[in-house]
This record gives sequence, C-alpha cells and structure tokens, in this order.
Amino acid sequence: MSTFSIYLAGFDVFRSDALDYGKQLSRACAERGLVGLYPLDNTAPQGLTAHETAAWIYRSNIALIERADAVMANLNPFRGHEPDSGTAFEVGYAVARGKPVWAYLDDARDIVSRVAVGRDASMPARSIDAAGMTVEDFDLPVNLMLACSVTWVQGDARVCLDRIAASRQRPA
Repeated sequence: MSTFSIYLAGFDVFRSDALDYGKQLSRACAERGLVGLYPLDNTAPQGLTAHETAAWIYRSNIALIERADAVMANLNPFRGHEPDSGTAFEVGYAVARGKPVWAYLDDARDIVSRVAVGRDASMPARSIDAAGMTVEDFDLPVNLMLACSVTWVQGDARVCLDRIAASRQRPA
C-alpha cells in the first residue's frame, strides 16, 4: 500500500501546546500507516510584517493541502457554536480540489439540539438561536455545506484516524 498523507486541519494550531500536539497527531498517523501533515510543521521566516506572515502561512497551508491525499478536520465548535472559519475554508478548498475529507466532532448531535433556544413566533416550525436567527433543521451536526461534503466521525482525532486507516485497508 502506498503512502497516504493527511492534512490535519483544525483550530488545534491555536493551542498553547500546538507544536507538541501536532507531533502527537503525526505520530498517531504513523502508527496507522498514514503520514500526517500538520500546518505548524513550518515556521514563518523572520522579518516579515504581520500581513506578510499571514500570507506566508496561507500559502504554506494551501501547499500542504495540495500535497495531501486527504484532509482530516476538527470541526468541533471554536469560539462559539460553529467550527473554526479557517478550518471550514480548508475543508471547502480540499473538497473543491477533489480530496476526500473526514471530519470529527466530540458531540455530533444535530444543530437544533445544541443551539436552539426557542421557536420563531411567525413560523413556529422553525427553531431560533439566542440571537433570534433561524437554526437550520436538517438533522445535521453543522451547517449543511460542511456536513454534506465530508465523512463524519463522532469522537476525537484518533477515532477519526482509525476510520481513515480502516477505509484504506478495504479493497477498492
């Protein structure tokens, strides 16, 4: 079986132990016969402005996604009820490039169960969130554009890696 590389997308890059966590994920990939490509494998060159650094990181992450055979995305809520916007972009980019994407959530209950606080008075069949916005009700854990474009796994990164590795061992 040839080497299968996975871009490890997620807000984990913002953890205080991001580099160590990335090494742990990469080791977990290797234990399953996979190659993990963690976005913080690279460090930006010194002397760049903030905007130049951001652009360098963007280009580096896009290059890693291009190099990867697939993407594994942490779509757990980040700074609210929704996944990290950068991770959502990376999922969309990978899908547009025809790469398979596996996504994991600790809590894969539907959005309505997790965020709805009431009903829309003008349309009682619709649930609303705390801001009074309609909560889409398709029995999916995240927005349909993400939910319909990935293979879902309930659990953590290692559970997701197990599923990816198992899918690689099935005959085509």
